[in-house]
Amino acid sequence: MITIEELKNTIIQGLNLEDITSHELEDDMALFGDDGLGLDSVDAIELTLIIEKEFGVKITNLAEAETIFASCSSLTTYINN
Repeated sequence: MITIEELKNTIIQGLNLEDITSHELEDDMALFGDDGLGLDSVDAIELTLIIEKEFGVKITNLAEAETIFASCSSLTTYINN
């Protein structure tokens, strides 16, 4: 099982986010869109590859991707299940 802090650090390092720390990235902050972290579709592809490489989890159901990638909290839950 991974912790939400491990995931946050993986996201920050994997996407080279220099302007934010894991403490500033709230558990339920939206990862995509203007109301949250502000990731875009290219980041989504990179993040999918990072999750597969770092945690061995494949995102196979693209219909659920929006829910899975909604926040660090939802992504952590998906990875741990």
